[in-house]
Amino acid sequence: MLASTWVRAIAAAGTLAEFFADKIAWVDSAWDAVHSWARPIGGALLSLAIVDSGDPAFQIGSFLLGGGAAAIAHAGKAGARALVNASPEPVSNIVVSTGEDIATGGLIALAIANPIAAAIIALVLVSASLWLVFTARRFLRRMVEPKPR
Repeated sequence: MLASTWVRAIAAAGTLAEFFADKIAWVDSAWDAVHSWARPIGGALLSLAIVDSGDPAFQIGSFLLGGGAAAIAHAGKAGARALVNASPEPVSNIVVSTGEDIATGGLIALAIANPIAAAIIALVLVSASLWLVFTARRFLRRMVEPKPR
């Protein structure tokens, strides 16, 4: 299924759109809002597509772990972008997006060369995303709460 020409063409179009949407402040946040449902479902389905269909319990576990990891990664990315968009200068958005692009390409190359190392790095990144989500939440709460007089 993942080798289908249609699947690869749609993935390529989405990657290209993501590349440009992430470079424009607030467009990236709107893009992330639209993908708040698509990325976790996509992660769950991709995880399900690569496991053996012989064991339903393994399929369910893979589905839940893939969707959960995608949801956490998405929340971290969206949270980071909300913080970056609060920055008054326009350059930070492009720098952060380019850094994400380079890191993604590097992790894909590492996954091909050394899948175990890539999995460990992915787990570290998911953990960092969790930390970032909670940090962004505290930061935004402090910005929104009324100041005591």
